Amino acid sequence: MWRASKSRFDVATNVDQGSRPYQQDALLANFPTGEDWGIGILADGMGGHASGDVASGIVVGQTFAELRSRLSDCTSVPARAPQTLRAAVNAANAAVDRRATGDATLKGMGSTVVACMAMGPDLYWASVGDSLLLLCREGNLLRLNEDHSMAPQIDAMVASGMLSQDFGANHPDRHQLTSAVCGDALVRVDCPDAPFKLRTGDVLVVASDGLQTLPDDVIGKTVYRLRRKASADIADALVRAVGERNDPRQDNLAVMVIKVASDAPVASKPARPVPEEAALNVVALAEANWQEVTPAPSSPAQGPTTATTPAPQHSAKPASTEIEVEAAPDILARALSL
Repeated sequence: MWRASKSRFDVATNVDQGSRPYQQDALLANFPTGEDWGIGILADGMGGHASGDVASGIVVGQTFAELRSRLSDCTSVPARAPQTLRAAVNAANAAVDRRATGDATLKGMGSTVVACMAMGPDLYWASVGDSLLLLCREGNLLRLNEDHSMAPQIDAMVASGMLSQDFGANHPDRHQLTSAVCGDALVRVDCPDAPFKLRTGDVLVVASDGLQTLPDDVIGKTVYRLRRKASADIADALVRAVGERNDPRQDNLAVMVIKVASDAPVASKPARPVPEEAALNVVALAEANWQEVTPAPSSPAQGPTTATTPAPQHSAKPASTEIEVEAAPDILARALSL
């Protein structure tokens, strides 16, 4: 479990391995204390243990490095946020291609990605795949980003009566991705030009699809019940609720909870620029040595791990990886000297 110090945003992360023999979800939260901005990135790798965790590590590291190298002071460049997010996702896609091209054992690897940037009350994001960006506001749960899987089409067929609800919920192609970060041309990238306006009391949940073991109403009620608690309490409760389902096919799970604690701007000194070479160190960690923070296949995920129970595997071509959440601040400390 990792939690950022409180300012405008109260942020916490949590991961769980589920019943999988390896962890392929990766995430990184960078919300500097006393600042009005922050970056959150989550990736769900695919391609098996030999490559899924590598893909998600590269995607998280490359996306973050690209964002920080382009936006040394995130509060001063909101107009550039959408194009910067798109560039970051494209850079991550190119990095996956380079790594897979240079290692035959990694052929076919890929990942989803949700990269979000909060700039005061403005939320920008870019996403590819089926990982979740959820908003809980006044007891209502809303998915903000697009679902790049076959699930929306299957649900439409259920709604029209073409498929039964039970067959639709368990359809073998439900988790087939229609767009993924796998080195090929990106089929779809969800990146709105206009920001989503956040309010005090809003709670954002960024998660891999392992969270969807829980019905939407359970996710919404859990967040709403704990809305006055710390973000760490919400993240822990969501992971614990998934574990209590005892699903023998439980997928990896990664969760980032971002609470909007205040609408008032934070009075602080300008963010200091991040040297280009420091940002590139994050990529070096992603491409060369993610095993520093990734447990061996036979080891359980560290931290508060309550789920003991893989959802259907993603398909790596259009249609999940892991940095231990607790290790994410350490990566930032070593790579960015924060």
